[in-house]
Amino acid sequence: MDPWDIPAQLWAFQIFTGLAQGSVLVLLAVGLSLIFGMLTVVNFAHGAFYMVGAYVGVFVYMQTGSFWLGLIAVPVGVGTIGLAVERFLIRPLYGRGIDYPLLLTFGLSFVFIDLAKMMFGKVGLPFDAPEILQGAVNIGIGYFPAYRLFLIAAMAVLVGALWLFLEKTSYGLVIRAGARDTEIVKVLGIDISRVWLMVFGIGTATAGIAGYLSAPMESVIPEMGIPVLVQAFVVTVVGGMGSLVGAVVAGLMVGVVMAITSLMAPQLADASMFALMALVLLVRPQGLFGRKGLME
Repeated sequence: MDPWDIPAQLWAFQIFTGLAQGSVLVLLAVGLSLIFGMLTVVNFAHGAFYMVGAYVGVFVYMQTGSFWLGLIAVPVGVGTIGLAVERFLIRPLYGRGIDYPLLLTFGLSFVFIDLAKMMFGKVGLPFDAPEILQGAVNIGIGYFPAYRLFLIAAMAVLVGALWLFLEKTSYGLVIRAGARDTEIVKVLGIDISRVWLMVFGIGTATAGIAGYLSAPMESVIPEMGIPVLVQAFVVTVVGGMGSLVGAVVAGLMVGVVMAITSLMAPQLADASMFALMALVLLVRPQGLFGRKGLME
């Protein structure tokens, strides 16, 4: 398709669509980066927590009829599962090398998928946005789905709240210090294991929220976390492993690039994010906001 033949309104619509898609990736990548930056754990079960969040939210909605109660229950439920996984499964593997928790979480993701199939079946569960968020809103350049605007706003609020927690609280200071030098935190008499526990719980909770918020835009199925996990890792690599700012910038960037590519060459939409990743890594091997030596 010739880009000069595309109306300006359609360009704007695709950009907003990309920002909405990117908002889900931001929430996923923020949790992934937070866990890796603090624990140096490559969490391959992150997509599974995304799926669990969708199922928990839909289950609460089916029982109560309230989308908003589901939005409260998801981070609590998924975060609690994350706490248990870190405490009893991942913690014994610290100090054994990065590949041990990687393999553990890789296998754990299939356990979660099979459990979802046993509890809810293999058929996808339909889930609609709440009535107040259905329809379209005039944003000046045309009408845009209200739920996608809500998704962008929800991402901004959640990321802003996480930033305030990390930057403006004493516990956030400990987390940031631990991400840079764990030994110093231990010397100061702080129980670093509790910090690791909290970080993993927050990271998995954000993945669960991302899954629940994306549920109205896709069918809720046990395998829904597999393709989005690949996208989340691409975002994390582009932004820089362990960088929260990088996760936000790269998530929105990947979403917009994929949306624009799907308009001009739909068959290349998935390939576009890998092309973007290759281009960034050629210029900055550590990613846009990553720091060197984090994997060492």
